[in-house]
Amino acid sequence: MVKLKGMKSTLLCLIAVTGLFSLLIHFQIQWQSKLTLVNFLVYPLLIVTAIFATQFNRSRIAILCGFWLLFLVATNSPSINTKSLMLNKQWLFLYGASLLMLLALIKDRALLSVHLVSRLIFIALFGVLTFFWLQLNQNLNSLVPQTPLWKSVSPYIPITIPLGLIGILLMWRSIKNHDLTLTALLITFIVWYLNQLSIITLPWSLIALVMSALYLLAVSTDSYYLAYRDDLTGLPTRRALNQLALSLGRKYTVAMLDIDHFKKFNDTYGHDIGDEVLKLVAARMTEVRGGGKIYRYGGEEFTIVFPRKTAEQAIPVLDKLRQSIANYDMVIRSAQRTGKTSRNVKKNNNKKVNVAVSIGVAQRAPKQSFEQALKNADLALYRAKKKGRNNVSQ
Repeated sequence: MVKLKGMKSTLLCLIAVTGLFSLLIHFQIQWQSKLTLVNFLVYPLLIVTAIFATQFNRSRIAILCGFWLLFLVATNSPSINTKSLMLNKQWLFLYGASLLMLLALIKDRALLSVHLVSRLIFIALFGVLTFFWLQLNQNLNSLVPQTPLWKSVSPYIPITIPLGLIGILLMWRSIKNHDLTLTALLITFIVWYLNQLSIITLPWSLIALVMSALYLLAVSTDSYYLAYRDDLTGLPTRRALNQLALSLGRKYTVAMLDIDHFKKFNDTYGHDIGDEVLKLVAARMTEVRGGGKIYRYGGEEFTIVFPRKTAEQAIPVLDKLRQSIANYDMVIRSAQRTGKTSRNVKKNNNKKVNVAVSIGVAQRAPKQSFEQALKNADLALYRAKKKGRNNVSQ
């Protein structure tokens, strides 16, 4: 079954943007007097957003800001002859949507790299293909028999069907992947589509200003997750743990969790299965109740912090977690190594294995720093290992 990792973020962003545009449409009198200021601010905001996105290697957002800048300059500058461009609204409509599709299909790279040339070629190529597609559809009526079916379908072939396919692709990419850049591309497509059809009747400069703010938020949020979230498990990292330590009160309990015999497990089944074990343990830990906050400390070690909880309150929760992990049957479907250094493998017919964890618990003592409490939890973890592993020690 396909996991729709981006479903929640996509829906939340769509609801938020829908509410924002509804307010802008409803309260037009309040912002129309400030439209001159909007026209002035939109250009520097797009430039700043593009630079910010480039710094974090979000080249798709930077390119998207570049598209908006070119479009606004083309439509607002009296010194540029854009009559022929604006007259061909079908080409502009479809080309803009196809560029969003292109950005949804490529990966983020450094903007100033060898990939820039190939991307510029694709951008130009999409413009040419869009032109020839529309030209082809103008000549289809003279080439295809005018049957009732063709007459009913032909009006939708040039624009409606390609836009529908692009919209489905952008929606699928957005809900399938937890990637705010893809969500921003989807929202841009929807706004572009509705404004071109005059369903959203707002100035393009105002729309570009809102979109630029959305892109800035997407890059900032993605950058935060990059810095504070572990790519493998999705848990907050030690950096996020250190940030939490600054906001803790005087009463809390810290637990250190370590996967038993993890190195041996890696040597036996390979690092890919080892990664699956880490993700399994992380998934089980997210089910922890009692107000515990979970972090990946490093390697096979995890940290759980219970703000405003004593060790006596945290231990039953941790022991339940330990049992949940130990009782879970993990199916090994990959090849198994025959030795630590050997590359020869033999097939493993869905072998079931169990993973155990040891947990050390320490409650903060008076006048004790977070680092000291964490060290005491680590010492308690060492005692849990000495007692035979797969237990909780204080």
